[in-house]
Amino acid sequence: MAAAPLRGDKRDPRSERAAADRPATQPHPEPASEEELIMHLEPDQFVAETSRPVPRATLSHRAVVALWALRVFAVVVSLLVIYTFIEQLN
Repeated sequence: MAAAPLRGDKRDPRSERAAADRPATQPHPEPASEEELIMHLEPDQFVAETSRPVPRATLSHRAVVALWALRVFAVVVSLLVIYTFIEQLN
């Protein structure tokens, strides 16, 4: 006969019984992070792994417009800086 759970004991006696019926297995180690795995590669394996092309990200229309606006802004500011530099030389 199983002992009744103590007051405040939140363990389920059925799960304990089921765990006792299962064969004992060793716990699986946590999977290593990708950085740890890459650290142990040979140089040619590392080059092959890091030179693999990455697929283009799919962005929303709003993000594409924002990136194009940022590109235009960078070009305009660059032109203003170049113009100001040339004007200061004269």
